[in-house]
Amino acid sequence: MEETLQGLQIGIDNMWLLIAGFMVMFMQPGFAMVEAGFTRQKNTANILMKNLMDFSIGSLLYWTIGFTLMYGDSLGGFIGTPDLFFMSDGFGDNYSDYADIFFQTVFAATAATIVSGAMAERTEFKAYLIFSIAITVVIYPISGHWTWGGGWLSQLGFHDFAGSSIVHSVGAWVGLAGASIIGPRLGKYNKHGKAMAIPGHNLALGALGVFILWFGWFGFNPGSQLAAAGTENAVAIGHIAMTTNLAAAAGAVTAMIVAWVRYKRPTLSLSLNGALAGLVAITAGCDAVNPVGAVLIGTTAGFVLPFAVEFFDKILRVDDPVGAISVHGVSGALGTLAVGLFSTSEGLFYGHGAKLLGVQAIGVLAFFAWAFGTGLILFFILKKAKVLRVSRRIEEEGLDVYEHGENAYN
Repeated sequence: MEETLQGLQIGIDNMWLLIAGFMVMFMQPGFAMVEAGFTRQKNTANILMKNLMDFSIGSLLYWTIGFTLMYGDSLGGFIGTPDLFFMSDGFGDNYSDYADIFFQTVFAATAATIVSGAMAERTEFKAYLIFSIAITVVIYPISGHWTWGGGWLSQLGFHDFAGSSIVHSVGAWVGLAGASIIGPRLGKYNKHGKAMAIPGHNLALGALGVFILWFGWFGFNPGSQLAAAGTENAVAIGHIAMTTNLAAAAGAVTAMIVAWVRYKRPTLSLSLNGALAGLVAITAGCDAVNPVGAVLIGTTAGFVLPFAVEFFDKILRVDDPVGAISVHGVSGALGTLAVGLFSTSEGLFYGHGAKLLGVQAIGVLAFFAWAFGTGLILFFILKKAKVLRVSRRIEEEGLDVYEHGENAYN
């Protein structure tokens, strides 16, 4: 009987991890639709191709070496011991090793695809392939080891349950480095330096993408419980799903209200990004905050989002076509810090002092320094090699035909 029950538990946990992984993989078309819808028609095939390849290349390379760099035996708390071509059909914590690496692979692909949106419409395809490799093999696994791999941040007590910083901010800060070095799209700023709107070609695609991402997040966050069997896991999964949904809804409503007041219109694009901002923000503490805390975190992210977009667009003059830096970077940092405030077991607002908040701040700064710093080095090298940005003619006429020899719409 004991052996039967143990086998049942393993089967349930294993199946839950795989189903959650399948849902996170479905976020790839969500990202693709958001990026395609928020950009111009002439670059749609290029954007779809990038999203296809970063998942495909990421899957191969994360299996080849990235997984062990992230989860191998720790070398000084900084990096895992590398081991090429992960091969094991054993069981870890009640799920198979292959289910584990699959689940972690789809997270790695998410970090890579965030960069695509920040640098859309002017990046050479071969350059995108190069930095997708760098993110999957070096940037994401090393910083991921600091926390989920048992590295130095986890030893300090840093809490990022499903990756507000580990996944989302890392992708965004690499994207910020890339967008800063590659420069804005042609026509984004007039001769006086004023930011000009470049509308996306299909907000229906963008809205569909956001709903797909919202759905996929119920694999992203509840799936990070990594187990489903037993009362404790069942309660935790339900709790995480609830806080995730409430934060997303609060982010969407708040961003709509801010846009309505500030721009005199309840704009769809900002409302959609508001939902994503709420989702990114709650990802760090979805297991540790109660529903009220989740609403407050989502509300904060939705409120900050429009101002963050303005800051990067008009003050720093960083051209981010889909708002990826604001959604994933700023909201990821806010959500990570919010754990130190709203965690019911360790947060400042629940009488537990500022210790966790301080550790969370260290983590936010460490992820920014690592991802932005390595991103600057990577994109500087690509720029000097003259493989980063397409020519003026290609950018004006569209990347689809020149880079891929086909149009998304014929």
